[in-house]
Amino acid sequence: MPGKDKGLAEVTFLTVAEVATLMRVSKMTVYRLVHSGELTAVRVGRSFRVPENAVHEYLKDAFTDTA
Repeated sequence: MPGKDKGLAEVTFLTVAEVATLMRVSKMTVYRLVHSGELTAVRVGRSFRVPENAVHEYLKDAFTDTA
């Protein structure tokens, strides 16, 4: 399983504040997306970290749904 570990090491995690800035929404909106399951996140202690690719996938899907 060395390939799987390498893939995980290449994942870039963002804070909720960074996701909010990237998406131009409030942090509360990001928390709602995480809690509803619409945006994938990992809990680290009392904080959440969001894989950067999950943000891009969410935005791509949201754009496709509205277009």
